[in-house]
Amino acid sequence: MVDKLPVSPSPLLTAPGAVRAPDDSPDAGVAWHHGDPLGEQRSAERSAVVIDRSHRFVLAVAGAERLTWLHTISSQHIAALADGEGAENLSLDVNGRVEHHFVQTDLAGVTWIDTETGRGPDLLSFLTKMVFWAKAEPRDGNELAVLSVIGPDAPAALEGAGAAAPTEPYAAAALAGGGFVRRMPWPTDSSFDLLVPREQLTDWWARLTTAGAAPAGTWAFEALRVAALRPRLGLDTDERTIPHEVRWIGGPAEHGAVHLEKGCYRGQETVARVHNLGKPPRHLVLLHLDGSAEGRPETGDPVTAGGRTVGRVGTVIDHHEFGPIALALIKRSIPIDTELVTGPCAASIDPDSVPTEETVQAGRAAVERLRGR
Repeated sequence: MVDKLPVSPSPLLTAPGAVRAPDDSPDAGVAWHHGDPLGEQRSAERSAVVIDRSHRFVLAVAGAERLTWLHTISSQHIAALADGEGAENLSLDVNGRVEHHFVQTDLAGVTWIDTETGRGPDLLSFLTKMVFWAKAEPRDGNELAVLSVIGPDAPAALEGAGAAAPTEPYAAAALAGGGFVRRMPWPTDSSFDLLVPREQLTDWWARLTTAGAAPAGTWAFEALRVAALRPRLGLDTDERTIPHEVRWIGGPAEHGAVHLEKGCYRGQETVARVHNLGKPPRHLVLLHLDGSAEGRPETGDPVTAGGRTVGRVGTVIDHHEFGPIALALIKRSIPIDTELVTGPCAASIDPDSVPTEETVQAGRAAVERLRGR
């Protein structure tokens, strides 16, 4: 089930050609596309586009102990982030299931966090309750709004708009007039987020489009994200999802959200057990859908093989090159060439999307040695 909150329409919906995302979409309130959704995807891969993602929930954490405190209650190693550095991070429940996924940036004494619209208030509430005696002050930070600039020409467009493009993933630089620009490792190799003062959103959009970034909608962003095998909380996860299932393992250098060499945090026992001894029960794969079918599956629909449920479908999208595709959580035991069905569509697993599992875990190897094998 996708979490949604009422969102005020973005002022950028008045831009020429802007088509609002459906009301039942997690991207309601911003532009779905600007008249040519497939062309916008091609532009994102060949030149540069700017996408309105101002519906994302932003919060801020000030205080001298903000990083060490957040380090103890989340999955990423962020205690020693330097000014202008960032990471992806998770909040897990006691059983290691994913509750929140967020991107954080530490800049000028404040940690800025942006996350899914529907999960933001719960994340802010959780952080506020966990402060206790720490010198950390979580608050609503929605005075900043998110724009994404994507494509090989994105650095030039940023420079033309007056923003220097950081060169390292998650690195951030302050913007004149407030906010910052941050490099992201996905959905393409040349992706940037600008978190700008909300009252400057229209101005930054104009500056970026004048500098050569073509307007694009969230359809383009989502298509590129799915093709890059990057999950989205609430779409490609369910209430049972653990980090290993959806490729969120790794520190900032691995573009992950769960560091495997850090101290205790809620849910760590499950992460360590799966990493050292077991395998995740499901894994995230890319599905190719039968484009001749009437209709498409919906997020949360079962994926079946021979009438037996073997997984759930997540984000479903039309890609400019691959046609209809989807992310899905599939039982790890299902062979790659299994004929699948989801919704009205036949589906097949993209073999290149299946994670390799050739490495023997340290814990499993130790158990085998003790058994004399």
